[in-house]
Amino acid sequence: MVAFKASEAFRIDDDELDEEPGEVIESAPPLKVGEEREIITSSSGRSSLKKKLLKPGIGWDTPEFGDEVTVHYVGSLIDGTKFDSTRDKDEPFSSKLGYGQVVTGFDHAIITMKRGEIALFTLPPELGYAAIGRNGVPPNCVIQLEVELISWITVVDICKDGGIIKRVMEKGEQAGPPGDLDEVLVKYQVRLDDGAIIAMTPEEGVEFHVKDGQFCPALLKALKTMRKGEKVNLIIQPQYAFGEMGSKSTNEFPSIPPCSVLNVDLELVSFKPVINVTDDSKVLKKILREGEGTLTANEGAIVTVRYTAMLEDGTVFEKKGFDEGPLEFITDEEQVIAGLDRAAVTMKKKEQAILTITPEYGFGSTAVKCDRAVVPPNSTLIYEIEMLDFVKEKAPWEMTSQERLEAAERKKEEGNLLFKDGKYLRAGKKYDKAADYVHEDASFGDDVEKLVKALRVSCWLNGAACSLKLNDFQEAIKLCSKVVDVEFHNVKALYRRAQAYLRTADLHLAESDIRKALEADPHNRYGYVILRLLFREVKLIQKNLKQLQAESDKRDAKLYANMFVQTTKDPSVGTKRLKVEKVEDDKRGEEDMTTEMEKVAVNSAPPPV
Repeated sequence: MVAFKASEAFRIDDDELDEEPGEVIESAPPLKVGEEREIITSSSGRSSLKKKLLKPGIGWDTPEFGDEVTVHYVGSLIDGTKFDSTRDKDEPFSSKLGYGQVVTGFDHAIITMKRGEIALFTLPPELGYAAIGRNGVPPNCVIQLEVELISWITVVDICKDGGIIKRVMEKGEQAGPPGDLDEVLVKYQVRLDDGAIIAMTPEEGVEFHVKDGQFCPALLKALKTMRKGEKVNLIIQPQYAFGEMGSKSTNEFPSIPPCSVLNVDLELVSFKPVINVTDDSKVLKKILREGEGTLTANEGAIVTVRYTAMLEDGTVFEKKGFDEGPLEFITDEEQVIAGLDRAAVTMKKKEQAILTITPEYGFGSTAVKCDRAVVPPNSTLIYEIEMLDFVKEKAPWEMTSQERLEAAERKKEEGNLLFKDGKYLRAGKKYDKAADYVHEDASFGDDVEKLVKALRVSCWLNGAACSLKLNDFQEAIKLCSKVVDVEFHNVKALYRRAQAYLRTADLHLAESDIRKALEADPHNRYGYVILRLLFREVKLIQKNLKQLQAESDKRDAKLYANMFVQTTKDPSVGTKRLKVEKVEDDKRGEEDMTTEMEKVAVNSAPPPV
């Protein structure tokens, strides 16, 4: 055998591991049988070996450093003298790449090979036995290795600390890895070092959500690196298992001795992806069957579905799209409950899923009588749904200029109706869509450009009004600023932005916008309402500051009293003097600000009629 003992192994340098071995081959055409090529094995280019292809391999995958490979090899000198052969012993050799268990050049050679490939490698002395020589190989001698790569096992250090070592025994499909919310079906067997089996799943496996874990923390970490159908062997150190304390026996598992290293055979049989539809975990979608293609429905799409709706105890309260034909509705139009509406726009055609919808996105705190049962207040709902088909709403770039103009007008009117009904969030979305249809970058004829600009500005202003109602003041400021950028003295935009600035305590910016608005329209009484609000806000801030100052003065009084207790009979005299001076300063500041505000009102007042 050519293999060295661990203490004698030529460990591959970190510098050599950092570069990309086989780079020359990967960037060049594949080798043909009988063709030979030089392979550079270090970033400096000082070390290289030669590879001659004798038999092509299967597929495109090649091993990596850290993997465990199984090979047949024949080692010989340049003159043909054989010094070692696994074929003569009819016993394949296994080695972990990157640890120099044979010679340095051996590892670099293997990572260029595909499964089943046979190649002849010529290694210079520095990649072989160097100046030492070994096993019939003279010092400083060039050697040749004829290698057949039989198979390899991918080895992954999951936590990068040796705590969980994963050996891939059978690769999985493309699907995966699962996420925290996903529901997995797994099989596993857990053994101690002495081979004693301490845990095993039933033959059909066990199903659970990844985030809930199973048996020990290491399984969760391993599963999040696996793909559907993958089989692995795990070596788990105590810190990722049951630690120094071990574990007492339970109804489910026997006791685990302290500091136990676990050996686990684990298979990810399958998993069902779970999507957090609303980002707050209040509408979850578990995919039972993947849909077709990559496209999903969008807001405004006409969707065709069928579903069975149940309570958590399994009571069916509604069934749509079966005997009476498929159910059709338009998304984002409140034609179904919010949770179903939000989930529908994430679904592909032919997709099947289970939706879990909390009351906030269902029927809320109201009892609702449905086709088959009454839904009690605050009920969590379960929908088994299939997306049969959908027709997406046309995107702006798919329309002609006239279609875009008409769509913008229609969306704006829909927004106006929603605004009147107090549905400000949905109204804002309509205004956003309308503005997108007549975006600044869109091309319209000169004859309608003025109309398009007015429509765009109107949508921004209406959107800002929705944002104010929803207390989204930054969005209101952004939309009003868009208007001001194109119409510097747009009074509505200035007043609405001033309102938003008031609520974000940007008083100077609010005052500036009011000044500009009153300059543009001095007879507008709305401006004086805003001005009074601003004046009231300033007075409130002054009052709060005065209260804070009084509290600070009390603290200062105690501090100064302690400091001067030895130098005056009345330790509060100096403190009182300081307080009087501060109060007078505050009063002068308040009077200055009030006077300035009154000047704004007087200077901006409309002339007498």
